[in-house]
Amino acid sequence: MEKLKVNTPRESTTKQKGDAAEDRALHHLQAQGLQLVQRNYRTPGRGGGEIDLILRDRDGTLVFVEVRQRGNFDHGGALASITPAKRRRIVFAARHFLMRLTQEPPCRFDVVAFESDGLHWYPAAFDAA
Repeated sequence: MEKLKVNTPRESTTKQKGDAAEDRALHHLQAQGLQLVQRNYRTPGRGGGEIDLILRDRDGTLVFVEVRQRGNFDHGGALASITPAKRRRIVFAARHFLMRLTQEPPCRFDVVAFESDGLHWYPAAFDAA
């Protein structure tokens, strides 16, 4: 009887790396007292937006979190990789999410960036303007 050979990738996929970064970011933010509301919120249809993590801070603020990971600081690193177009898509998705609520809470946009030197949390990294 011949054994079946299972091919396993040597490196994890980009999706797996992104999911692992989101897991680490979520754990870090929960340790700071934030509570998970939703993960990977996507607007319906093409061309919409996506929010990696939506959490609620202790004061009731709804926190929309973008998680970015970069191995080095080429081209400005993880924080600089959030282009104006990416910010617009995140804000669009946040507005779509907020339409479902009966009352809009205070909100902010945070970034958790993984760089070669570790995790960096940037509360209120950008605004909806």
